[in-house]
Amino acid sequence: MCENPGPAPQPPSPTDPSDADDVERHACPKCDAQPGSPCRSRGGAVASAYRIRRFAQVPRLKKALRVPTPADRGPGRPWRPGTRVRVRPRFEETLRTAREVKAHAPHRRVIFTVYEMKRLGRDAAELTALADHLTAHGLVPEMLAGPLSGIYDPTGPGKPLFAFFAAMSETERENIRESTLEGLDTAARKGEHGGRPPVITDDMLHTVLRRRAGGESVEQVQPDLIIPTGKRKGRNPSVASIYRALAEHAKREAYPEAVEQTHADFAALQIGEVPGPRLALPDRASL
Repeated sequence: MCENPGPAPQPPSPTDPSDADDVERHACPKCDAQPGSPCRSRGGAVASAYRIRRFAQVPRLKKALRVPTPADRGPGRPWRPGTRVRVRPRFEETLRTAREVKAHAPHRRVIFTVYEMKRLGRDAAELTALADHLTAHGLVPEMLAGPLSGIYDPTGPGKPLFAFFAAMSETERENIRESTLEGLDTAARKGEHGGRPPVITDDMLHTVLRRRAGGESVEQVQPDLIIPTGKRKGRNPSVASIYRALAEHAKREAYPEAVEQTHADFAALQIGEVPGPRLALPDRASL
């Protein structure tokens, strides 16, 4: 008589959040995305998958061929710095130092001081877990500001009060985040886009076009171009950046009507009018 083997094991999800969390603990050496943020595509959107050089920093993912970006990160949407980072190197170093001091002087009271409660953690669960960790190692938390300012023991009768204010701190943080995102969206609708300045300016693009018309290649022009602003000020732009700028310029030149229509629609929205239906533009290939 055969035994019932039970239900077959389910294959892991291709967008396992734990994989994404582990990958986002590291900065991306390719797209410069910082810990806590998904990878960024060349077009400024959230990439559909993490860069190989980034997820290869996770030992168990070194042999993976591809690590997709989970749906909750918004693949394809405009990229913004994330706030999911859970590893804080300076904080962990300070906490480790406090534990070492307590271990060497157990008879001394070691006070772990932060400015306010929300500096300890990013949500109520993290705050509560960290308070338990401090208590387990004999450390005394102290807040300089906020509703629980002063030296506080989050155990015994005070534990429910600590949990209440931890939840309030999480709510305040979420409100700040939502207000920030709303402000970014409002600025974007007004045409004000933050972020890094463009590497290839209009003057640099004009220089490239003029010298290419004279028979020079992009590789020959690239050493003579200097980035005027930003983190890479004074350096030469990469050849790939020049080619991307040329491709965008060619697209604008190929469809000038679409660019003008977009500007007209934006101007109409600024004065409160709803843009009318667009007329179908003839295909240039058929002209």
